[in-house]
Amino acid sequence: MNGETDLTRLLAGMRPELRPGTYVFATASDGAMAADLTPVLSFREAEGTTLILTRAHAARAGLSGTFPCRWITLAIHSSLGAVGFLAAVTARLAERGIAVNAVSAFHHDHLFVPETRAEEAMDVLRDLADRAAS
Repeated sequence: MNGETDLTRLLAGMRPELRPGTYVFATASDGAMAADLTPVLSFREAEGTTLILTRAHAARAGLSGTFPCRWITLAIHSSLGAVGFLAAVTARLAERGIAVNAVSAFHHDHLFVPETRAEEAMDVLRDLADRAAS
């Protein structure tokens, strides 16, 4: 399955799903990560490995997390080659002053938005989908 590439269908068909829990971004040096650490995302950078994990998991691991956020999944199978989908989504959130850290995975795109603005972000995303569908 290659995923959707048509921008209008992507916007109209995205079903934003707010995941439970609060997440944080943390960093660890490559040799310092505990074996039982299970982040939802890890990405190696020259300065260290960026981790996205629950706030509770970060605290248990002794990691100081930043950017307390909620995780929103855009539940439509978007193609990794789709053009403009995240640009349209993040632009709409930016219009409302909502910070977003976006991650594209194989099947879906995921947004990490400030914990205190998650419900507002969901409203913005639902409105965007409704407008694209009409």
